[in-house]
Amino acid sequence: MSFGQGGPQWGSGGQNQDPYGGQDPYGRQDRYNFGQNDPDPFGLRGSAAADNTPDWAALADASATRARRRRWLLIGGGAVATAVIAGVVATGIVSSNSDEDNRSSGKNASELPAAPDLPSDTTQPEPSFSSVAPLPPPNPKDFISDEKKDTAPLSAESLFPGKKLTMGDRVYAKGATARTGTCPSATQGALGSILESNGCDQVFRATYSKDGIAVTIGVAVFGTEAEAKKAAQQAKGNVAPLPGAGVPSFCKGGPVCRFTANSYGRYAYFTATGYTKAKSVTSGDSKAFQTGDDLAEFTFRQIVRRGEAQASAAAANPAG
Repeated sequence: MSFGQGGPQWGSGGQNQDPYGGQDPYGRQDRYNFGQNDPDPFGLRGSAAADNTPDWAALADASATRARRRRWLLIGGGAVATAVIAGVVATGIVSSNSDEDNRSSGKNASELPAAPDLPSDTTQPEPSFSSVAPLPPPNPKDFISDEKKDTAPLSAESLFPGKKLTMGDRVYAKGATARTGTCPSATQGALGSILESNGCDQVFRATYSKDGIAVTIGVAVFGTEAEAKKAAQQAKGNVAPLPGAGVPSFCKGGPVCRFTANSYGRYAYFTATGYTKAKSVTSGDSKAFQTGDDLAEFTFRQIVRRGEAQASAAAANPAG
């Protein structure tokens, strides 16, 4: 575009029409006049006009504006180009991996098997589970409550094994043992008749001693739990003390002894505790009481173990 003759016509007003309405587009008060014979086409006045020197400040502002515009265009274009390149690279990687998979299988994409169709028939029977609950494990007490189930071998040695008994920090030496099928012969007082009337089959005895105190434990065996329980509840008299094997006679000739009776399953068990010298057991004699209680507890545990052993064997061989 050229200024002056041959330039564009600004509206119906002719060549001398001001296209900006007398306003400076850069905010200055000088009015632009783009007339044909205007000696100052850039609106300069004073010495600058006389020297025909351009307004360098205005030109610098315009140039800076254009430079900023180009810089933002370059930045925006660079960001777009970066995003496009990243997309192309990602697409290339996916395509490359797909090609590698196809080459490793020796097939083209068109040759790969299609995904299998899921079954649409929902009327097929579903898996069924048994509604019968599994049998519970055998109860050990069941095996020692009835002679028909309590069939494991039984002897004085199985009830009272070893040569000594350890309970906590207390060690008791084992003395004599005995077994009899005539239950009253292993008793004193009324206990014999009570055992016999309730169907006692046999009695096992063993004696243990420690520090001048001896205890004879007697185990009477019955056919059922009810018989053994009744005999223990009716108990009068006591199991006869069993001396021997290093233990002298005790609980005879006057000294007071302590007797207990209890039962578990088809077994009733009794204790007779006394000093091996002429000394009575008193109600506050904790040492004698503990000795008798230790032997009673040990016997109870032995009966329980007998039931557990038979229950374990039955669980391991349910068909037997």
